[in-house]
Amino acid sequence: MNATGSMGLAVAVRPCCRLIAAQILPRCPHRYGRRIAALPFFLRCSCGRRHFSRCPCALPPRRSAAAWVRAAVAPARDGAAVSDPRRLSTSVGPVPRPGGDEDFGRIFVQGLAAVKPLVIDSVEQPPAVGGEKTKKEAVEEEEEEEDRSEVAKGRLQSESEKEAWRLLKNAVVTYCGSPVGTLAAIDPAVEPLNYDQVFIRDFVPSALSFLLKGEMEIVRNFLLHTLHLQSWEKTVDCYSPGQGLMPASFKVRSVPQGSNGEVEEFLDPDFGESAIGRVAPVDSGLWWIILLRAYGKISGDYALQERIDVQTGIKLILNLCLSDGFDMFPTLLVTDGSCMIDRRMGIHGHPLEIQALFYCALRCSREMIVASDGSKNVLRAINNRLSALSFHIREYYWADMKKVNEIYRYKTEEYSQDAINKFNIYPEQIPGWLVDWIPEKGGYFIGNLQPAHMDFRFFSLGNLWAIISSLATPKQAEGILDLIEDKWDELVGNMPLKICYPALENEEWRITTGSDPKNTPWSYHNGGSWPTLLWQFTLACIKMGRPESARKAIAIAENHLSNDRWPEYYDTPTGRFIGKQSRLYQTWTIAGFLASKLLLENPELASILTFEEDLELLEGCACSLAKSPRIKCSRHAAKSHIFV
Repeated sequence: MNATGSMGLAVAVRPCCRLIAAQILPRCPHRYGRRIAALPFFLRCSCGRRHFSRCPCALPPRRSAAAWVRAAVAPARDGAAVSDPRRLSTSVGPVPRPGGDEDFGRIFVQGLAAVKPLVIDSVEQPPAVGGEKTKKEAVEEEEEEEDRSEVAKGRLQSESEKEAWRLLKNAVVTYCGSPVGTLAAIDPAVEPLNYDQVFIRDFVPSALSFLLKGEMEIVRNFLLHTLHLQSWEKTVDCYSPGQGLMPASFKVRSVPQGSNGEVEEFLDPDFGESAIGRVAPVDSGLWWIILLRAYGKISGDYALQERIDVQTGIKLILNLCLSDGFDMFPTLLVTDGSCMIDRRMGIHGHPLEIQALFYCALRCSREMIVASDGSKNVLRAINNRLSALSFHIREYYWADMKKVNEIYRYKTEEYSQDAINKFNIYPEQIPGWLVDWIPEKGGYFIGNLQPAHMDFRFFSLGNLWAIISSLATPKQAEGILDLIEDKWDELVGNMPLKICYPALENEEWRITTGSDPKNTPWSYHNGGSWPTLLWQFTLACIKMGRPESARKAIAIAENHLSNDRWPEYYDTPTGRFIGKQSRLYQTWTIAGFLASKLLLENPELASILTFEEDLELLEGCACSLAKSPRIKCSRHAAKSHIFV
């Protein structure tokens, strides 16, 4: 059997070279020869070996945007649809996994030990084809075609949108001839540092823009390549984190081969070992799961979710998140800098942003994991955590005028099962700014909760994803948007949207951030305004039936972004100045603007990217305290609050 045929393996491989595949596809149909055809099957590992990777050629055919809309809003698949071969793409479908949950981390391919490895000497450039269009001509032709399409629909793209699409397409990164992501920024005026890499969290708005435009290939390639990077060896000071950790970013690098200018490409991931503070990206795996569901919903390519390597990747991520520890709470315990706020900002512990993304990723996983005898345990664990997490956030993180007044009257040092002040919060922790800032109507989820500590700052991303995922009750979701509209000048101002409010200042800034010169008051993560949050605000507004608020915010952004050269963030309390260290031509600023526009044009697609309230899930309680004569379940006492 040759190396490009089907094969299997009966031996385990090193963890850093674990093969997450069930079969090797036949020869790639690319037209430039055997060596080029073989390249997409491999990823180079840090130990010198190569990974097998599925060829990205097998993709659903490109359809018009209208066709994707019809496919996306089609009725949800049932159990029969999952196994229906007509639903499968041309990629390899799911393979039954023996052994159940206990060994889902071990993936074998049978027979590889007897097969000689296929050696790739170099990457040859394809011969020039006479009359072939240049990249610039192809882009211009595509723009003209899009303009004609928009005219037919009765709508023309603005100049800002046209520029944004040009910039987004220029940011696309290719690997072995296939698109795999977008660069974080293309600012020619400054040194790129790590902005010339593809970040998982940064790519999400780019992916959504491409999906809503009917371009599926880049998203599919991104999902598969980052999945295969998950199994790489990752070590900091001789210690390796869990196998399911997803990289924060990756970069396509080239190695010269020989003296004739030929090169070999490989992916170089960063799992946090090169990041500032050496913090693992907790949110990367959560974003990957959320994007995987969005890809399936919009493209209809559910076969990708059902593949054995993808199913294993989901479970490896969940294994990290659902593993037992010392925590008494269902929330994830993380360090500072483990999410979008990737510098020291006092969010260590149980930050809302991580909890909201965690909840959404659990709901996505519950939809995508193929039901079988082997997946019963992980599905049960997901349901139990969802039930506990939703109650915990809704009950203890919510703050409105009534709740703040209740905290103001808290008794402390309560030692009993029936304590009201369960976390021993001292009323003196209520900050002076909150007393006058909290509106009579509306509320929000606080930023963090730990024993004897409540972080009352408003964090936009966590509150928006609480709405999108239905972590918030319908009444709470309405309250969050009521608060944003009431405090529009502070949270939106001249540029949507404040990453957090208010900023840490003076001694509090020095103690909390360690005098971070980048996170000075009202800059960067410390009260800066981030245009990339616009698409998440739009999604939340559409879900709650308030598209006019999103249109208002998009109009504000559109008046400035293009003229300001698409900055990463804005400074000052109202977002009037471009950030003093802000990168220009920031890709997720560009993509966030485009995704917001597309979501408003296709609200039916926005609806399938969000979640509705699951009353059956909320009715369940995993604690089994109803049978205990000694301890009472606090969930039943607060059930009236949950179902409002």
